[in-house]
Amino acid sequence: MKLIAGLGNIGDKYIFTRHNAGFMLIDSIAINEGLTFRENSRLKCLITNIGEYYFIKPTTFMNLSGEAVRAVMDYYKINVEDVLIVYDDLSLELGKIRFRPDGSDGGHNGIKSVIKHLGTNNIARLKIGIGPQPNIPSEVFVLQNFSKEELEILKGVLSRAKEGIGYYFKEGMASAQNKFN
Repeated sequence: MKLIAGLGNIGDKYIFTRHNAGFMLIDSIAINEGLTFRENSRLKCLITNIGEYYFIKPTTFMNLSGEAVRAVMDYYKINVEDVLIVYDDLSLELGKIRFRPDGSDGGHNGIKSVIKHLGTNNIARLKIGIGPQPNIPSEVFVLQNFSKEELEILKGVLSRAKEGIGYYFKEGMASAQNKFN
């Protein structure tokens, strides 16, 4: 079993915000594959799967995302080595993606929650660039909607990220980093 968790905030007012880049990628994959999410309150997420690949969007809001990731891992007996977390990254320019095998939370509260609940920072990630951040507080910037122009750039990014996920699970982290970072 493999788990791909997109981080974001649940609710209509957050759909096109920068902080929902992880949700946007998971939604894009689901649409492309004809998948439908079902809510699982016990696992604290919206979940769907295709074969051994489970895709989730936590319903806990960003800062508690680790609760859902841990719950799904425990229920489906998924090892941390088979988990990929997808989320927005302020320090990465819009239009870029970056695979990382591990690391700190980098100030991102969603990944901070995942690290806390999994008890390790050795968690594979796919970061989606949303930067550069203008001279406003990060908590304001990440909750702003993407502009029309930015959404056009994001379409290409999401397509590349979908390709990257498939490649990552077939070829491994080092190869994915070499090809997509």
